[in-house]
Amino acid sequence: MINRKSNTYQDAGVNIDAGNRLVEEIKPAIKSTYQPGAIGSIGGFGGLFQPDLSVYKEPILVAGTDGVGTKLRLAIELGILDTVGIDLVAMCVNDVIVQGAKPLFFLDYYSCGKLNIENATKVINGIASGCKEAGAALIGGETAEMPGMYAKKDFDLAGFCVGIVDKSNLIDGSKIKASDSVIGLASSGPHSNGYSLIRKVLEEYRKNNKKDWEGINLDKALIEPTRIYAKALLNLAEKISINGMAHITGGGITENLARVLPATFDANINLNLWERPKVFDWLQSAGNISQNEMLKTFNCGIGMMLIIPNQEANQAIDLLESYGETAFKVGEIISGAGKVKILS
Repeated sequence: MINRKSNTYQDAGVNIDAGNRLVEEIKPAIKSTYQPGAIGSIGGFGGLFQPDLSVYKEPILVAGTDGVGTKLRLAIELGILDTVGIDLVAMCVNDVIVQGAKPLFFLDYYSCGKLNIENATKVINGIASGCKEAGAALIGGETAEMPGMYAKKDFDLAGFCVGIVDKSNLIDGSKIKASDSVIGLASSGPHSNGYSLIRKVLEEYRKNNKKDWEGINLDKALIEPTRIYAKALLNLAEKISINGMAHITGGGITENLARVLPATFDANINLNLWERPKVFDWLQSAGNISQNEMLKTFNCGIGMMLIIPNQEANQAIDLLESYGETAFKVGEIISGAGKVKILS
């Protein structure tokens, strides 16, 4: 009789014990994100949240999902993993807030070939940090170890956010009118978009062993986490009429702002009304990228755009500055056909 070795899941590359240890490591960070309504504890089959609906007449749930894109590849190559979780939260939360919704809760999905508890803890602590900044509870997630799907050090991230808004406060662009002002909120850099092109440009640039450009530490500038605008915009919405908002992500200023414009109005955007961060100057110069390509790929220094009645624009900018944001009046709404027109 031949004695055959008994195979285990761990022999196939999946370590359940490591996954359990990770859960214990991240419990304090997750608990620190809890908001009123978050109930239950981490480790269940589903996250639990009980919203207080008494403050809403006609509550509407708003959901958003996203990832970090190939910025994750740059983070892995640089060994800087404590901020990509913030990026993940920001990409989802900033999409939800443009419709006026308060973020309620967030879930993440972390998949890898072989679980590295130290690295995963850094990433998920970053997610928790982003959730606290956004005012959302991290109520659950999933860690998947999938040998054969990823190279040794590789992993991927996805996230899911749910927010809530009263129907009467929903921001859908229907109130936009001619003479409204367009206000831009400064980004922290490229955020989490266009990194396939950024990495291509960076690879070519680094062939000459150049680490910096005109005093800019490129690694630091390119890994800077996406700005989370949720709390500032929720505070602003209590005091100012916001007729439309656009999160400037993939597609840049020209495509994202157009998504909220009614078919009978255009937006005139003046590029001279804000100072573009130098990292974009490096990118355009080093990559020989046209202005049109820059505008339809990157945020070019504006991470969020608001459309506000002209008479409230200055007050809105003052309030945003008091909330810690940097804001500019970057354009105006005119009669047209739902297009974004760039003035320079």
